[in-house]
Amino acid sequence: MKHFEVIVIPYEPKYAEETIIMWRDSKFRAIGKKEMHSFESHVNFLNQILPREFTVELATVAEKVVGMIAYNRSQINQLYIHSGYQNTGIGKKLLDRAKEQSNGTLTLYTFEVNKIAQRFYEKNGFVSIGRGSDNEENLTDIKYEWKAI
Repeated sequence: MKHFEVIVIPYEPKYAEETIIMWRDSKFRAIGKKEMHSFESHVNFLNQILPREFTVELATVAEKVVGMIAYNRSQINQLYIHSGYQNTGIGKKLLDRAKEQSNGTLTLYTFEVNKIAQRFYEKNGFVSIGRGSDNEENLTDIKYEWKAI
């Protein structure tokens, strides 16, 4: 893949449709399940609910949304990368932003079926600290934790 410049910007509602399309595609490829929420309710979640507790940022290339992250000082709630831009460093760039803003510890959940995400988080210093399935998809989750050294 040729070199491209990744710019991280604060999320704005004008990017909602493009972000949701990328998010839904990336999630489907990761877990093999279609999104259960309507497109409109997903947009509402992104615009109204997620920003209440989390900083939401987008990774863009040539003004195209190629990734998104939602985090606060102790948790990463969402992290999705456009399927055409995975393994290019964008996920690490977004993850590093969350680490820099953290209180020194971050937790997150990823689906057990998502082996790619597990390898990514483990490569970036996260360790598995538990399992559960308290999610809408009824899939087993792995809880990960990262601690600053």
